[in-house]
Amino acid sequence: MNTVAASPSAAEVVAASKRRHRQLKMVRSVASHAIVILGGLFVILPFYWMVTASLKTEWEAFAIPPTWIPTEWMWVNYHNALFAYVPFGRYFLNTTIITVGVLAGRLITASLVSFAFARMRFFGRNVLFILVLSTLMVPFQVTIIPLFIIYKEIGWLDTYAPLIVPAWFGGGAFFIFLLRQFIMTVNHELDDAARIDGCGWFGIFWRIILPLIMPALAAVAIFSFLWTWNDFFNPLIFLRSNDKFTLAVGLHFFARTNSPTTSPVVTEVMAGATIIMVPPLLLFFFAQKYFIQGVVFSGLKG
Repeated sequence: MNTVAASPSAAEVVAASKRRHRQLKMVRSVASHAIVILGGLFVILPFYWMVTASLKTEWEAFAIPPTWIPTEWMWVNYHNALFAYVPFGRYFLNTTIITVGVLAGRLITASLVSFAFARMRFFGRNVLFILVLSTLMVPFQVTIIPLFIIYKEIGWLDTYAPLIVPAWFGGGAFFIFLLRQFIMTVNHELDDAARIDGCGWFGIFWRIILPLIMPALAAVAIFSFLWTWNDFFNPLIFLRSNDKFTLAVGLHFFARTNSPTTSPVVTEVMAGATIIMVPPLLLFFFAQKYFIQGVVFSGLKG
């Protein structure tokens, strides 16, 4: 006797499809989270080693197999890094002065230039904007020699001027582009309403545009702080005096200190690097919301 298997009903087919969809979604979620966790560990591991090495003895820092937690917490490494070899306090003040000067210049001038490109209509605007963007394709190392000669002729070498003043002339093509894209997302009807109330171009910028682009300005501030705080190349080229060095340059010479009586060990160098890393880390931790919002929204239009 032949029996015919009953075909599944439509409800059973839909239920099976939903189960497969949920299983596939779960597999994708687990795989994506695993990749993110592995990538995070890959990035965090060097920083973890740096921090733990700064609290180890010299022999333990080079021990094989490595110890992930110090057996003896050497807080004296931080004291030695700060006070024993180089004037880290002076380097910290120098870096702060340069960073604040560059940050102020970029926020003020980049916002004004980007407002002009986004809102004002003038002859050659698009060509000029493309020319500004094209500077992003020129490596800075190509222009360092003519810049060095110019700064030498006007007497700016071994001063903070070559590091701060250029930021007050537009703030850089990247920041102009970032803020312009954000300003273009602001409704033009707000400009018309401001004109009816008697505002000129600067009034529109100050009263309408500037309050609305705060997330993008926060992103610019974070980028500028990180780049300037960690900059090694420019201070190394333009600064000569030891009392004018920044933290990045100071750490370089700190690691190379070698005198007959004193010389830092690798654990003290790691302590110095950890100290330098703390301010940018704290800034990004507390301002990451504005950083992400500014970067995402600046690319929605334009």
